[in-house]
Amino acid sequence: QVQLVESGGGLVQAGGSLRLSCAASGISFSISAMGWYRQAPGKQRELVVAITSGGGIITYADSVKGRFTISRDNAKKTVYLQMNSLKPEDTAVYYCNVGVVSAVQGYRPSDYWGQGTQVTVSS
Repeated sequence: QVQLVESGGGLVQAGGSLRLSCAASGISFSISAMGWYRQAPGKQRELVVAITSGGGIITYADSVKGRFTISRDNAKKTVYLQMNSLKPEDTAVYYCNVGVVSAVQGYRPSDYWGQGTQVTVSS
């Protein structure tokens, strides 16, 4: 079955960095688009950034542009989220998702989610 396992979250001071990982199994990873979402307390889950099967990057959250970078390692079936210059407003549970990307609709998520990893940024 499909399994997505996030790791790498933690507590960091503002201005610090974290690298999240999402290990996938049960999917054809190399031909799958992947997305990172986050959900802050009391807020809806939002799509932060996605990467196509070919490595194309789509950033959806303006607030992370220039600070967050998504990448993938098809051999390891893992997608990463490098987060730099972290701010308290980045505090959230971060989830990865496997989906599809179309030119018209952009990234469309599947129903497959990981358990999430908590990121807490202190001021």
